[in-house]
Amino acid sequence: MREYLSGFGNSFATEALPGALPVGRNSPQRAPYGLYAEQLSGTAFTAPRAANRRAWLYRIRPGAVHQPFVLAEFPRFHNRFDETPTTPNQLRWDPLAWPTAPTDFVDGLFTMAGNGSPAAMTGAGIHRYACNQSMQRYFYDADGELLIVPEQGALTLATEMGVLDVGPQEIAVIPRGVRFRVDLAAEVARGYVCENFGALFRLPDLGPIGSNGLANPRDFLAPVAAYEDREGDFELVAKFQGRLWTARIGHSPLDVVAWHGNYAPYKYDLTRFNTIGSISYDHPDPSIFLVLQSTSDTPGVDDIDFVIFPPRVLVAQDTFRPPWFHRNVASEFMGLVTGAYDAKAEGFVPGGASLHNCMSGHGPDADTFARASVADTRVAHYLRDTMAFMFETRTVLHPTAQALSASTLQADYYRCWQDLPKHFDPTRR
Repeated sequence: MREYLSGFGNSFATEALPGALPVGRNSPQRAPYGLYAEQLSGTAFTAPRAANRRAWLYRIRPGAVHQPFVLAEFPRFHNRFDETPTTPNQLRWDPLAWPTAPTDFVDGLFTMAGNGSPAAMTGAGIHRYACNQSMQRYFYDADGELLIVPEQGALTLATEMGVLDVGPQEIAVIPRGVRFRVDLAAEVARGYVCENFGALFRLPDLGPIGSNGLANPRDFLAPVAAYEDREGDFELVAKFQGRLWTARIGHSPLDVVAWHGNYAPYKYDLTRFNTIGSISYDHPDPSIFLVLQSTSDTPGVDDIDFVIFPPRVLVAQDTFRPPWFHRNVASEFMGLVTGAYDAKAEGFVPGGASLHNCMSGHGPDADTFARASVADTRVAHYLRDTMAFMFETRTVLHPTAQALSASTLQADYYRCWQDLPKHFDPTRR
C-alpha cells in the first residue's frame, strides 16, 4: 500500500533520500546531493500566514530547464466561454463516449462550461474526460488548480511531489503549476474536472456544527517525496491563459527528491464524508454537503463550492424528502459517480451531467414527486448506493459550443417535468 502524509493545509516535510532536506535554511549555498532549491508559490508572498501556500522543492534540475514553448492545438480543452449565447434552459448530457483512437488524459479532456477567466483569476472551467492510454508526456496548468473526480477507472497521478492513486468515489486536487503525468490503472478511465481559477480550495468553517463533521482534515492525503531520474526526449504541455503550449524537455520534470511546505497535491476519499442532515423536518440546503470551497471577495459567497450527495439516511418527518423545486441565484453543474440520484427517476446516469443555470427552475421529475408525496415519513429512507456531486458557482456557467452541439446532449430533458399535474382545488384544503 502506498504511503501518504495526512492532513489538510499542513506544512509537510518529506525526502526520498536521507538528508536531502536542508536543515535550517531553505536555500543553502550548496544543497544536499547536488540538488537545486526551488520555491513554488501558490499565493502572493505577502498573503497572511494562515492563507499562505508555498513549498520548497529540492530537485535534480530547476523547472526552467526545457526548450521554448510553442502554441499547440487541443480544440476540445479550452476556456472559450463566449462562443455562443448562454441558454436559460435546463441541460443534461449522457456520458462521454469511449475513445476509439489512443487517447491520454489531456487529449481526453472535453470542456463543458465555465465562467470568469484565468486572466482575472476568478471563475472556473468545467470539463469531462474519457481516455484509454497512460500519458507518455507531462502536463501542468498555470491557469488554475485541478479538482479531479473519477467516475470509472482508477488513475495514478505521478506528480513532482510524489504519487497519488485515486479512483471512483475519491477526488484529487493538483495545485496550479504542479507538473504531473496520469497513468491508467485499467484499460479506460472517465470522470470530471473542475479547473479553479480563483482562490485555492479550502475546507469550510463549521460554525454552529461545531468542531467535527463534513470532511475531516486528517482524511486528506498528500504524497511522500518520490523522484524520477530519467533522461530522454519528452514533451511538456502547459496550459496558460486558456491555451495549450508544448515544449521539448530532455528529462523527466518529476525529479523532486525532497520537499517541504503546504502547497502540494492531495486526495480525499468521499466515503469518509461525515454527512449532516435534518432529523426533524425539511430538506436541508445543499451547502450542508460542502466538501471544499473557493472563497470570493464577498463574505459568505463562494466562487466555487464542491458539494457531494453521498449515502445517507433521510428521517425528516412530514417533509418532502427529495430536493424541492427551486430556482437559485447560483448555477449548478452536477455529475454522478455511482448509483442513482434521489431527485431523478431516469436519464441521469453515472458519467452523465446536468447544468441548471441562474434562476432556471428545476427539481424532482414527475415520478419522483409522485412517490415522495405519498411516502410514509414515519419510516427512515436509506440511500445506500449513490454518490452524486455538484460544482456550484456564484456566476452563470456558460456552456461551450461543443457541449451544446454534442450528440450526448439530451434534447428531451425538459419533458421530465411536463407530466406534473395540476392539484390545486380552492374548495379543498
